[in-house]
Amino acid sequence: MNLISIRNEIKNRNKKIQGFTAIEEEGLLLPVTILCGKEAGKTILITGGIHNAEYVGIQAAIQLTELLKPDDITGNIIILPLVNRTGFEHRTMSCVYEDGKNINREFPGSKEGTLAERICYFMEKELFSQIDYYIDLHCGDGYEELKSYVYCQGKASEGVCQISEKMARQVDVPYIVKSQSGTGGAYNYAGTMGIPGILLERGNLGIWSEREVEADIEDVTKILRMLGFFQDKGQRKNSEAYLITEAFYQNAEKTGCWYPKYRAGDIVEKHAILGEIKDYFGNILETHVAKEKSVILYQTGSLSVLEGETVIAYGKLTD
Repeated sequence: MNLISIRNEIKNRNKKIQGFTAIEEEGLLLPVTILCGKEAGKTILITGGIHNAEYVGIQAAIQLTELLKPDDITGNIIILPLVNRTGFEHRTMSCVYEDGKNINREFPGSKEGTLAERICYFMEKELFSQIDYYIDLHCGDGYEELKSYVYCQGKASEGVCQISEKMARQVDVPYIVKSQSGTGGAYNYAGTMGIPGILLERGNLGIWSEREVEADIEDVTKILRMLGFFQDKGQRKNSEAYLITEAFYQNAEKTGCWYPKYRAGDIVEKHAILGEIKDYFGNILETHVAKEKSVILYQTGSLSVLEGETVIAYGKLTD
């Protein structure tokens, strides 16, 4: 088994390195590919599988390791296609198998914490400390119905946020959501460290297709070209995606059965009833209402909904 020190390997030139990197001594091993270009330059990190049942992003990252060639690159590209490996191998949803924690809720993590916390600590100390840009690939989890969109950073420095939005503008989706969180998620936490990044959402309900994977690959390639990682700059065209600056995430107050009134991607008016949670006798436990005229970004796509989890998320639209 080829064990890799990312810090050491990115010093190479014109080389492709593949193997595993260790979260800790004799601990979790994560697959990694490092592409070192012919010429020195910036370093970008691409991750998939922070949420382990979000298969479009995982497969896109895997195929990027096959498609990208050192001869075509300036700088370094680090690809971790499966950050939550144990969750993937045990078919959990969103959470690390050993501790039931969501990696995107645990940054900056802890060296002495549970596995999810140690993964976050590793990413901050061993990855974020080495990179200049970050792309995180996601999709709707096994229970999430989702409309394709992309997050850019909104709580980092002005310069970081500007580059983040430029990265997002390379993505072929109808909506860009400007995040108002500085710590919720790997890409947002990276932003607080001065690293421009995005989180791309495409696909849903734990299903992946070649069409969606190819769209991810095309978007990532456009971002890499825009940032100067390809020696052949090629042509670039910014998307005309609608920029959402305010998003709402409504959680279930009770466990029960979810009955949505709309689908992901639908436009809803202010005060529209978005859906109801009922008990096992058909009695309404709670009703979710739109706070503003919005587009539904994602929602629970399963009958089952759990107390405390996000049941629906939507972004405000302005006339």
